[in-house]
Amino acid sequence: MPAQPPSAIELEFARRHDEEHARVCLQPRPRGLAGRLAFWRDEQLVRNALKVAGEPGLILDVACGAGRFWPVLAEHANRVILACDPSRQMLDHAPTHHPQQLLKRIKTFQSSAFNIGLSANAVDCIFCMQLFQHVTRPEDRLAMLAEFHRVSRDTVIVAVQVDAHLKRNPPADAAAALKPADRAQVEREFRQAGFSLLSHQDYLPGGVRKRVYVLSKTL
Repeated sequence: MPAQPPSAIELEFARRHDEEHARVCLQPRPRGLAGRLAFWRDEQLVRNALKVAGEPGLILDVACGAGRFWPVLAEHANRVILACDPSRQMLDHAPTHHPQQLLKRIKTFQSSAFNIGLSANAVDCIFCMQLFQHVTRPEDRLAMLAEFHRVSRDTVIVAVQVDAHLKRNPPADAAAALKPADRAQVEREFRQAGFSLLSHQDYLPGGVRKRVYVLSKTL
């Protein structure tokens, strides 16, 4: 699979992701209670989304990073998992976090999310839990959704930071980091790109929140 050059958005995302991942790797002890609870909730959202998507047999994890969700994706014994990331360094590092038995089921390749190195209708489902929520411009989200529509033959799972129920006077640095999207606009973009909404799940009620969508191709 030929490598596709990452976009400026992906390069910035990869830089931030690499820095955060390096900090996590250097921690001498496991994440605290809050971190474990957050990770448990993320896994719960992913399991629920996969059920809504019909437990797809061939899935592509886009902007996979170190493979945070590979163990959950691999819980379905017959599932085939492809994974791509714009960072070659991250793909080379990811195997250090997972047992060999799991890695046998993962096929990784370097690729931009805006120009995935696969043919049309190549996979049952595209899974993007990290990069999509960092894309703030509508035209960039639409470009990414168009590529997801091309490569997936059935469903797409994405996470979005939505602006519903924003906390009053959130810290400036927190608001800048999250950059929540307008929920109604993002959902219009899903439909504009040729998807219908099968379901959504909110990470937590109230405050700036993450919403996980399951989309189905309609065009």
